[in-house]
Amino acid sequence: MSATSLGNSCVIIAALLWGTTGTAARLAPQLSPIAIACVAMGIGGILQALLALPAILSSVSQLKQQRSLLIFGAGAVAIYPLAFYCSMHFAGVAVGTVISIGSAPLFSALIENRLEKSALTTQWLCGALVGVVGICLLAQLHAAPSAVSSHSSLALPLGVALGLLAGLTYALYSWTARRMMMKGVLSRAAMGSTFGLGGLLLLPLLIVTGAPLLASWRNAAVGGYMAVFPMCIGYLCYGAGLARIKASVATAITLLEPVVAALLAVFILNETLSPVGWAGIGLIIASLVITAWPMRSKVSD
Repeated sequence: MSATSLGNSCVIIAALLWGTTGTAARLAPQLSPIAIACVAMGIGGILQALLALPAILSSVSQLKQQRSLLIFGAGAVAIYPLAFYCSMHFAGVAVGTVISIGSAPLFSALIENRLEKSALTTQWLCGALVGVVGICLLAQLHAAPSAVSSHSSLALPLGVALGLLAGLTYALYSWTARRMMMKGVLSRAAMGSTFGLGGLLLLPLLIVTGAPLLASWRNAAVGGYMAVFPMCIGYLCYGAGLARIKASVATAITLLEPVVAALLAVFILNETLSPVGWAGIGLIIASLVITAWPMRSKVSD
């Protein structure tokens, strides 16, 4: 298996794990979106740092040289889950997920284009366009007023704005981690230090909002699952992928996440999916194939 194929596979595994977060959160409705964000990324990030501790310690000098990237990345890691889970709270699980994940590839490509002067390939543009159309179709199914009927009229716009913030911060920490790797920092050290520091930033909020985690075994189990599987194992896979493929390609592949979220909502939460929704899923899968398909021309990863 080539490095690019391995990188694509690692990111696909991460996206599959991340797609379970919305359904898992629905299984513990007593937990606020802020509490879920803090336990998922806070504990998950610190756990990831502990697993990567040998690599971090061996890369201290390189990390010091790249401290600006590390600080920006950690800040984005801390903001991302707060924006993401609050977006789902205000706009609904499907819309929040679709906006957050769907906007990330566009932000990622824009960051690479502006900061690295990286050209946007025709293949990537085609894949991104197909993916955006797909997520728009998928989002239409859940954009009805009933999705936010319990909130004010500003809930949906607020949820969309928070989703865009989540997409931006997701793209930002993907780019900073990738840049550190390109400058010689080990993949596990770059991801572990970024997420560990971001997790530490979330600990104060976890202390304030995390009491419901101890209220029942279900809440504790959901929190533990979110921290270990999607956040820790998922991001270990994502880091391994980022070491082998460009951040813009990686974020485009993660368009698989809302597909997984929608399918789990259908089969576990008993939500319905119309032909338009299935068409959206088909387009998103097509975008993954287009984006991840090996290019004949030589492209720097």
